Amino acid sequence: MREPFPFMRGGRLHRLFSQARGPRGHSHHHGGDHFDSAVFTRGRKFSAKDLQLMFLALLAQKSWHGYELIKEIEQRSQGYYTPSPGVVYPALTYLEETGLVAVEANGNRKQYRVSLEGSAQLAVQRDQAELLLASLTHVGKKMETMRRAMAGENGEADESGWLPEYIEARRGLKRILVLKAGADSAEQGRIAAILQRATREIEREPGHE
Repeated sequence: MREPFPFMRGGRLHRLFSQARGPRGHSHHHGGDHFDSAVFTRGRKFSAKDLQLMFLALLAQKSWHGYELIKEIEQRSQGYYTPSPGVVYPALTYLEETGLVAVEANGNRKQYRVSLEGSAQLAVQRDQAELLLASLTHVGKKMETMRRAMAGENGEADESGWLPEYIEARRGLKRILVLKAGADSAEQGRIAAILQRATREIEREPGHE
């Protein structure tokens, strides 16, 4: 199963994280490692299939030039991930050749839009496409949270929109799951049931009890 947040190892955010740590590897932001460093160090860049699906999802929203797609992904990830033209245009060419996108000439540039075949393919892979786009937003919020922490800025909610209690709840869950790594099968079952209930509760739309 593909990791849910397949980001590039050694990318800009990883470098920022490294710069934010003290000489012994401790975060300058009190409270320990607050930036989920394992995500950055163990991540991997998007595969060709990931990028094709991501572009398909974006092109379903509106038509784009290749350069605009690059800037959109850069903006969504707050500059953490910027695909190179050498990666983007072969992916778009593949989508065009397979009939998943249609191309129109716009001056000296190509403008891409999703085709009927592409819409049908996207419907089959909707969940994975949404997860890929959400992963860009997620790491973008991490970027903004890190910038503010490095600048010593505090507040009820930072520019990412993440409340401190939300961040602490995520960290608390991650910490307890690490501590429970050696749990026996009965305890694993109990934890799984709790997490499944929590997942259903989070997925439920507000106001729809």
